[in-house]
Formats: sequence, C-alpha cells, structure tokens
Amino acid sequence: MRITKLELKNFKRFTDLTIDGIPEEAKLVLLIGSNGSGKSSVFDAFDYVVKQFRDDAYSPIPLENYYAKNNLKPEVSINFSDGNSISIVDKSRRSSDSSRNKISKFTGRSSIRIVPRVTNQVNLDFARNNTDGPLTFIDADERFTSDVNLYIQEIDNALRAPVFRGESADTLKIFQDYIDPLNTSLINILGGDTTTTIQIAAFQNPTAQSSGQLIFQKGESRISYDLLSHGEKQVVILLLNFIVRKPFYEDAIIFIDEMDCHLNTSLQVRLLNEITNGWVPENSQLWTASHALGFIDFARNAENAALIDLDLLNFDIPQIILPEPKDKMEVYEVALPKEIIKNVLKGYRLVTVENQNDQHYNLALGEDGFLFLPAQNSREVFMTIKEDPNKLGLRDRDYLTDEEIVSIQKRFPNLKILKYYAFENYIYHPDNIAELNWIGFDKAAYIQEIVDQKNKKLIPIVADIQVARQSYPELKEEGVKKSKSIDTITEGLQSNDLETFYPFYSIKSHYNKAYLQKFSYFIKDLVKTQWFKEKIEEILKNQEHT
Repeated sequence: MRITKLELKNFKRFTDLTIDGIPEEAKLVLLIGSNGSGKSSVFDAFDYVVKQFRDDAYSPIPLENYYAKNNLKPEVSINFSDGNSISIVDKSRRSSDSSRNKISKFTGRSSIRIVPRVTNQVNLDFARNNTDGPLTFIDADERFTSDVNLYIQEIDNALRAPVFRGESADTLKIFQDYIDPLNTSLINILGGDTTTTIQIAAFQNPTAQSSGQLIFQKGESRISYDLLSHGEKQVVILLLNFIVRKPFYEDAIIFIDEMDCHLNTSLQVRLLNEITNGWVPENSQLWTASHALGFIDFARNAENAALIDLDLLNFDIPQIILPEPKDKMEVYEVALPKEIIKNVLKGYRLVTVENQNDQHYNLALGEDGFLFLPAQNSREVFMTIKEDPNKLGLRDRDYLTDEEIVSIQKRFPNLKILKYYAFENYIYHPDNIAELNWIGFDKAAYIQEIVDQKNKKLIPIVADIQVARQSYPELKEEGVKKSKSIDTITEGLQSNDLETFYPFYSIKSHYNKAYLQKFSYFIKDLVKTQWFKEKIEEILKNQEHT
C-alpha cells in the first residue's frame, strides 16, 4: 500500500496543502523542514482519518473542532497508488469498499515515545490488536511497555507450548525470530560488534511486585533497559515495535515522527537504512519527519525514497508540494545553514561523484583539499554542475569518445571525466594492483585474464554501446559535438593492448576478478595507492581531459 497524494484543508495550521507526485516506488517518504514547519501535522491528519473511520474509536473531544483552522471544518484526502482514495470532507467519510479496508492498515508512533523505565501498566488485549495508541498524536506514546511484555510473552509461549504436546521447543527458530533480528539490527545501526554494542541477553518476567525487564549485554556488563542511554533506548523502542507488531506492518502505511533519536549523523543514516530496507515490508510505505542531516542525506540518495520539503511555507495560502529533485543540494540547508556549510568547508573543493563512490574518493584525496559528495549516477552529476558553475563534478567515461570529452569539457569546464571507463577500472588497473606488492601477484597473468575475458564478451559489449550512449545528457546539450562514428571505441575494444581497449571496457560489468580471488583485500586498500591518487588528481586539476 502506497500513498501518492495527500490533501489537507483547514487542518491545523494549513489552509490548503497538497502533497502530490509521490512515486509509487517510494517506500520511504521523508518530510523535512525546520521546527514549526508543519511536518507533524501530516501525521495528525493520518491519525484523524483513522479515528474518524473507526466506529470504535473513542475521543472525549470532537476531533474536527480540535484540528480545525479558523473554525472551518477540516478536510483530509488520501490517494493510493492503486487508484483508490479515502477522505473526510464536511465531516462525511468517503471511500470505496476496498479503500475502507485500508484504514486498519495505518499505524503510527508519535515523537513522544521514550519510556524511561518499563512498568506493569499495560493492557495486552489492546496491544495484541494494535489499538493501544494514545488519544491523539501529541500525547505520550507509552506502547513500548506493552511491546516489552508482548515480546517476553511470545518467547515464553514459544518455549512452553510444545511441552504440553510432549515436544521439544524449537529454540533455533525462537532465536531466529526474536533474538537474532534485534541483535543484528542493533549492530547495523550502532556499529561495533558483539563486544562493544548492546545485545539482548535475557529477560525477566513481570511479577505482581515488579515489571518485566529486558537485559542487555555490552562487553562484560549486563545492563537493564532502564539504564541504557537515551539514544540506545530510542533504537530499542523502534526495533522491538517492529518485531512484536510485525503482522500489522504488512501492506501498511507506517508513520513515525522524529525517528532520528538524537543519534549522530552517521548513525542516523544507518538507522533509517535499517528500518526502511530491513524492517518495512516491500508492500508498505514509511512516512517520517526530520531535520537531521543523516536522514536527509539517506533519503536524497535512496532510489526508493521521496523528499518532501515543508520548510518556510506560507500556511495561509494554497500550497502544492512535489518531491524534491534528488540532484538538489539545497535540501541540506534544513539541517545546516549555508553560512555553517561554507565555514566548515572553507578551503575544500566540493566534487560530486557518481555511484556512491564518494567515500572511496575521500579516502584517497580527502586530505588534499577535496571533499567528494555522492550522486546517484552521471546524470545527477551533470545536472548538479550545470546548475552551478562553481561546483565540480567527476563522472565515469563510459562510452564517450575522445573528441566528445574535449567538446563536453569545453562547454562545461567544471565537469571532469575519467580517462578510463569507470571508477573500478582505476582500482583494478594492473599498475594499481602491482603497487600493493602482493606476494605471488603476476602482473602479466592478470592482464592476460582481463584480455581473455574481454574477448569472450566482445560481441555483447559492442552491441550495448549505442543503447548506452543514448542516455548521456551531455551529448544533448547545445554546443556539444557528438561524434558521428563510434569506430574509435569499437576498434579500441578489439585491440589486445590494455591501454588501447581499457578506456572503453567496463571492468565492473565484464570482468569476474577470478585471478584476484586468491588475494585478501578491501576497496579501501585499493584507493590508498599513490598510483590511484595521482591519476585522479591529474584529472581533477587539469582543465581539459588528457
């Protein structure tokens, strides 16, 4: 279930807000904006619709008056990717029969969900039906206490139920269902390993005198949930909710306010990645809100995410908001003002690179006045430098001819182009590998394997050239001369001389690295060589491709 359009009228601070154009493939919708920009109002709208459609929902206050702007009746309309919709208009509930069923698949958590310590104040019957939420989205969300008790009870039941059938409990399955997913995600998010990161180690059943407890191990220490740090608690609360309420998250709209959990920037990226790609089912959609740098960076670079910028909107006039283009760097200003960015990056030359290779380039040249930023592909690199001549871009060569490279760089001197086909051609170049001085490395044998594999795949490689070249946006620009013939590429590929065919040969796509499997290495080792550094520096510092 995916939302593609949302309309709010006379709802809280918004007179008329439309969020439209959300792609069907958007598994994550991230609302960004400064404090007071109305991000949480969207979640209030989801909660309002759910409660208006649910006949058993109790509220001591008329919600239509509570959420109304200027005493006008609030209206909310939600369109889904399957063409169905639901809405509240003039207090009337409107939906098709199939859409009405979707109401039960909205599930949300408010930003006020931190539980300092687990208590015995739970109603597990409500929790099992996922109807134990707070009255409104601004009330304290204390469902974690229910989640802890459900977690303990489900493990207990799985252990004890087989005994009454004269069977043994399947402890491996219990571990795989309840223990391992939690511990694995804690490491994926918080980093480290089993000796440095909290891991669930035990639990204590609730009694009449004491509440249930989760016990974590960190190194040699055992720590109850109550004594975890604020950030650790936030992560545990999120993960446990996904574990015990897993059935309610299938084919659902999941909305969770402020998931960034006071974590540092790198952990924010890991958290959102782990939740989006590890816990949200493929047929569901996660909505969350943040002004954290890590969240914005993840959503900007994720293919299955949409960024909705609500910053500095005039709430009193109609607003139509579309997802932000992924090549728009200004979205970072929600987290970091321009002045701070300029001061922090003073003295650095920013370079946008494709295919998420920024971390590798930064390892090689990060101390030499360059800071590499990620882009999805060569098109995003090009659009970034085209909009701002002060920005520098570095793109793969792909199937560009020498004369096209000269023409492109004459028109766009701030776009640098690799001499070889792609980034991987540099790190796996025989000269680069040779510099590592691996024992037993035979450069001639390595080159011969590359040549042999190239020749075996020559026909499909050549057949792919024309199709691939159609996607290069630079060749469609006025003033850029496109080569009439690709003979230099095809003739180069037919050669068995490495430096002749290597500029047009994709090591990543067409070489299986069989020869290298006998050696132990990481990409971080391959980008730290003097050869790699000098080759990339040469391209970045030269105004024209050589």
